[in-house]
Amino acid sequence: MKKFYFIAALAVATLTANAQEKLMLSTYNGTNLEKYDGQICNVTVNRYMFTGWNTIALPFDISANELDETFGTDCKLEKLVSVENVGNDIQLNFQDCKAEGLKANTPYIIYYTGEACNKRIVKEAAVSNNQPIVSFTTPRGENVTMAGVQTKTAGVGFYGILARDNAEAKFAKVDSNLSGFLATRCYVQLASETAGKLITKHVAAGETTSITAITKGNEKVDVYNTNGAKVASNVSAAQVNNLHPGIYIVKGQKVLVK
Repeated sequence: MKKFYFIAALAVATLTANAQEKLMLSTYNGTNLEKYDGQICNVTVNRYMFTGWNTIALPFDISANELDETFGTDCKLEKLVSVENVGNDIQLNFQDCKAEGLKANTPYIIYYTGEACNKRIVKEAAVSNNQPIVSFTTPRGENVTMAGVQTKTAGVGFYGILARDNAEAKFAKVDSNLSGFLATRCYVQLASETAGKLITKHVAAGETTSITAITKGNEKVDVYNTNGAKVASNVSAAQVNNLHPGIYIVKGQKVLVK
């Protein structure tokens, strides 16, 4: 009899250990993810999508296949890879990254071609409570941050994609007359108000980026060829542009020297 009780108790303990938290992620006010951090949960998300470009940041991974299943095979996913100056404006370079899927706590823009509606995501996933944020500096020294919103925020002074600008992925400045940012959306923030406006550029996967877009000020960098061999050490952007024409790797990105 004692053996039976031991086996029964062990079975209950095993079932308890294997039981997973159910997490309904709020995409309006937000969800306190601290208690779920690092856990594998049964996650449900109902995310409203406008036709055109939207911003998105989630606390778990979604594969490329899952993106297609949820948002359609013609959806696009891009992440901010660099910023640069174009006259008085700041250009945001977003690169196609759909093939690698959506990574937890990374801010993205996502293109959806269907009718505006709620899209439902249900999956077993590892949940992370880290803040989704990336930051770059223009050659003029202007700091640009893109971050995901975990809880609803007014975000006055930040830049977001308004519904009327979804077709262009145009980032407009938020004022007190706008509703701000709901959870799982993203904003762009400038450390200083020196730019005339923000310009969005879409870069294809594997497309080369200019050296000035990935270096800041007088930053010195190491340069590699496409075989991984170092061809220059501690050189400036101007010196990179003086190299023999070809494709080089700088800070993990391809740079075309003409």
